[in-house]
Amino acid sequence: MAEFEEKEEIRREEVEPDLSAVYTGSQATAKAPELYGVATGIEGLDDLFFIVKQVGKKLEKVPLKGIPSYSVLNLTGVSDTGKSLMAEQFTVFRASKGDRVAFVTVETPANFVSASLKLRAVAMGLDFEQFQDNIILIDAASSARIRENLPDLLATLAYVIKNYKVKFTVIDSVTGLFENKEMMARAVVRRLYNFMKKWYQTAIFVSQKRSGHEELTAEAAGGYAVGHIVDGTMVLAKELIDSPYKAKMYKKSVGDIVRFFRIDGCRMSGHDTRTHFLEITETGLVRIKEPIGG
Repeated sequence: MAEFEEKEEIRREEVEPDLSAVYTGSQATAKAPELYGVATGIEGLDDLFFIVKQVGKKLEKVPLKGIPSYSVLNLTGVSDTGKSLMAEQFTVFRASKGDRVAFVTVETPANFVSASLKLRAVAMGLDFEQFQDNIILIDAASSARIRENLPDLLATLAYVIKNYKVKFTVIDSVTGLFENKEMMARAVVRRLYNFMKKWYQTAIFVSQKRSGHEELTAEAAGGYAVGHIVDGTMVLAKELIDSPYKAKMYKKSVGDIVRFFRIDGCRMSGHDTRTHFLEITETGLVRIKEPIGG
């Protein structure tokens, strides 16, 4: 034991410290970007985030009116809960405001995603042709090189961010980047997260939950890898009304589907902690509605 400690002491003396990683509090604060709300275009969502400010001697809760800027948020749920719809709605809205959005499509080829984005724009009353080139699609679904090799994906994304002046990144889905190799999930998500922070992106990572997971937990495929690393998680869920008791509780008919939405933590701002009803309209738009219980 003593011999091991002596070798460790010698090794520490030989290794140079990485002073580039050391900051005083004021130095780190000087590099911190200003926090503000990023409007999403998703009805009912932007009012759920807030910050607390000191006004005189009192603390006041101030709505952000959007998701926190520069945050990396995990959007998770089982299939058919509205994850991709929300991601597309956010993409279309930001692009319509003149922002450049990088959309990494891992599940569906780019041409099909573009068609879906156009449908989202029509439902939102927007002319897709006016801003469609503000959306830069990276087709990892069709490129095995990008999908299977994370350095190639990050190099491609860095090129897009730099040359198109991208502010927002959407990945649908990160689960597809570690499909059949979930032991690597934590490493993949960590590198993606650090990349987004380096390039000052406000990002949404869509992740797929296993159907066996509890509906309203943040756990996704790959265990807690996504939820643990990112800045916050938004959980989508659904439930079949299969009994008179549920029909009475949710004021629905037996056989209907009821959907839910919950923010499961956000380290960059305060947030509403209640579970809300979620609606997918006939035109394919997502709305966050009133909390359960009023």
